[in-house]
Amino acid sequence: MLIVGELINSTRKAIAAAIEAGDRASIQQIAKDQANAGARYIDVNAGSFQDREIEYLTWLVQTVQEAVELPCCLDSPNPAALEAALKVHKGIPMINSISLEKERCEKLLPVVTANDFKVVALCMSDEGMPRTADDRIRIAEELVNFLLDHKIKLENIYVDPLVQPVATDQTFGREFLKSVEQIMSRFSGIHTICGLSNVSYGLPQRKFLNRTFMAMAIAKGLDAAILDPLDKQMMANVLAAEALVGRDNFCMNFINAHKAGKIVC
Repeated sequence: MLIVGELINSTRKAIAAAIEAGDRASIQQIAKDQANAGARYIDVNAGSFQDREIEYLTWLVQTVQEAVELPCCLDSPNPAALEAALKVHKGIPMINSISLEKERCEKLLPVVTANDFKVVALCMSDEGMPRTADDRIRIAEELVNFLLDHKIKLENIYVDPLVQPVATDQTFGREFLKSVEQIMSRFSGIHTICGLSNVSYGLPQRKFLNRTFMAMAIAKGLDAAILDPLDKQMMANVLAAEALVGRDNFCMNFINAHKAGKIVC
């Protein structure tokens, strides 16, 4: 499971304040904590500052990579901000995200095809948010084939079928899970990813619901997620689910995590 640490996001008040104050130490500590907890990419988002996003996203990349030897997930629909951040980024980043929305796709395509980047392919189109698995599969097939036609490697594509809150429609969880399973079976070698926490929006015990849903998604083939790696119970659920579905050779990741005291029940 590829974990993208979600915590350096300007929509969080503490992060926005740290960005504005140029507080490198706070940002770097959060990056280190996420890396130590198992994140393999660090998401960086400065989208709350539209007039200074280019400056702030670049600063976040430099600040994070001074502290940890990990690539970043560059979380922005702004091609100018992405291009600026890419100039200072070390290693192979992840671009989050391109979709079938015409304007967004046209703007971001030159960025995502410029190099051998990993790309989040979001199941959105100009028709709006998909509601069913069939809607997601239709968008995913068109978007994946479009990216393949533009020489993006299949193994670099991370399809995000879009998690929506089950509090607004009880079918949303089921339809997401169905779409993950079908995408993984139709495109051998592709990846699926999601921002998981939307599923529990508006409900009590959100962390409990998120952890349960993560295990269910892993069982359907989900192999990447944007989440809070400092949630020890979530990370334990990920390790347990991967062991139980046969994605952990001889359960060694689970056993080693247990020995290290990382399995929190």
